[in-house]
Amino acid sequence: MQSFWERESFAQYDLIVIGAGITGLSTAASFKEKHPAADVLVIEQGTLPLGASTRNAGFACFGSISELAQDRKTLGDEGMVSLVQRRWSGLQKTISRLGEESIGLLKQGGYELLTPKTSYYLDAIDQVNQLLNPLFQGSVFQHATEKLDEFGFRNTSDLVYNPHEAQLHTGKLMKNLSRYCGQLGIQIITGTKVEQIEEETGHAVIRAGQLEFLGRSVAICTNAFTPQLITEQLNIQPGRGMVLLVKPDKPLSFRGTFHYDEGFYYFRDFDDKIIFGGGRNLAMEQESTTEFGINEIIEQKLIQDLKEVIIPETHFKVEMKWSGIMAFGDTKAPIVKRLAPRQYLGVRLGGMGVALGSLVGEELATQISQDHF
Repeated sequence: MQSFWERESFAQYDLIVIGAGITGLSTAASFKEKHPAADVLVIEQGTLPLGASTRNAGFACFGSISELAQDRKTLGDEGMVSLVQRRWSGLQKTISRLGEESIGLLKQGGYELLTPKTSYYLDAIDQVNQLLNPLFQGSVFQHATEKLDEFGFRNTSDLVYNPHEAQLHTGKLMKNLSRYCGQLGIQIITGTKVEQIEEETGHAVIRAGQLEFLGRSVAICTNAFTPQLITEQLNIQPGRGMVLLVKPDKPLSFRGTFHYDEGFYYFRDFDDKIIFGGGRNLAMEQESTTEFGINEIIEQKLIQDLKEVIIPETHFKVEMKWSGIMAFGDTKAPIVKRLAPRQYLGVRLGGMGVALGSLVGEELATQISQDHF
């Protein structure tokens, strides 16, 4: 039950965004930048954003050489280049909006570890570099196997270096993006689960418990949780990703971001610690879930790889472990579309929400503006 005052001042908006992750907050920010006088509301079901926006490993990346080589096979050359261009544009949008310091950006480059079984990806470097040259004005991937001894990795035959890859502080990014939205005058409500969206003449009705909101437009930015809210079949498959925070007992011999096994495993330095995640490919069916939790088989594999590949002959302690929920589909392209006259979707980021979130938000805000403002 709402009061007259609540209905007058808290229930009606020009745009209502469902989901306060990177995509949702970016959508609200882009719309408010275009329409400073508009009333914009963001509704988030968690106390903090659910999903992966505050639960990722903090990579500012757009794809390793093995990932992009595979993308060429499934998407073709143009599709692969388009994918990289969108991810890169999204990262630059975030950086320009918030600033490097505000997101803790560290430009230390990135590497991919290859084994004798995957060293054939070295053959893809020249062709991928040629395709990406117009975007980066130079070679993206370089041979860096000579650094293996310096880094101390084991069971690794080759390294490929990418100078454009960076790392960021996920907490700072989300905190400052939320703060930026507040400075724009965007209202954010947390701990409120949207249960139903209905179309009416001139607006959409959003029901959340005993609360009811009216929006001229609604942007649904709930990624893997979208099927819980709408009935349309969208080919959205949740994917749970596990992350460890590891404290070795001696200084690290490497700096930067690192991938292996076609991007399914990834680690980076953070001060004197390691943030290490992945392993979803070991249990795809079990990890296709929206339930947060730890898969013991994956945890054991991550610990094994720490001992045998990343920091061999080094004692360490796992200080924290957590999981985030991503969304995947039959293509790596996100879903950005009009669902109904007043409803829009920006979902299925394919595990690349840090890179794509700002761009998807800009695209959603632009489409909504063109249709209704």
